[in-house]
Amino acid sequence: MSSLKAILGMLAAGLVLSGCMQATTYQAAPEASLKPADKAQLAKARYAKVAPPEPFRRAIVDYHRKEMPGSIVVDSDNHYLYLVQDGGKAIRYGITVGEEALAFSGIARVGNMAEWPKWTPTADIHKRIEGLPASVPGGVDNPLGARALYLYQGNRDTLFRIHGTNQPEHIGASISSGCIRMTNEDVIDLYSRVKQGTVVVVLDPKQGDSPFNSKMALQGGGHAMMQ
Repeated sequence: MSSLKAILGMLAAGLVLSGCMQATTYQAAPEASLKPADKAQLAKARYAKVAPPEPFRRAIVDYHRKEMPGSIVVDSDNHYLYLVQDGGKAIRYGITVGEEALAFSGIARVGNMAEWPKWTPTADIHKRIEGLPASVPGGVDNPLGARALYLYQGNRDTLFRIHGTNQPEHIGASISSGCIRMTNEDVIDLYSRVKQGTVVVVLDPKQGDSPFNSKMALQGGGHAMMQ
């Protein structure tokens, strides 16, 4: 009898623990987010339409940090961007982030937003990559992809962006020149859910599971990839 009680006790404990585990529901970005212009651009994409590995696909997850609903939180260490929702939930997207020397952290706001933005490489990018044009018009072959959220501190453009990509195979990696890349479908979805002024919290390295220090300042603006 005692052994039966022990087995039942272990089963009950397992059920309690399973209730504490993070619930993850994978959901593709809704088609409703796509405008006719988006569908036309994506239909002529020449890049390989590679789906990110499952851990980096758009998902609805439990969220236990203290940021306000509507905030964007970037966990560069784990290659995730969270859009905080009500009720302890968040929409989680997989992202490509900057290499360590080009990464940044801190608090900013969405100071500007653009659909199918043009790309104007910064002077720093021109120094590191020869032969770039002065500007590239918006479109599916543009490195900024379908949408761009421009990060500001006060009235100052940090030159960092959250934007789309024509290299979806790199989602989950650290290879960009500092900006935060998402699949075009995911960045269209994110863009449709935020507005100018949205708070963007980019966690310090190793801060993904730690309390966030809201007094941190955005670092390293000189390494930005895009304008």
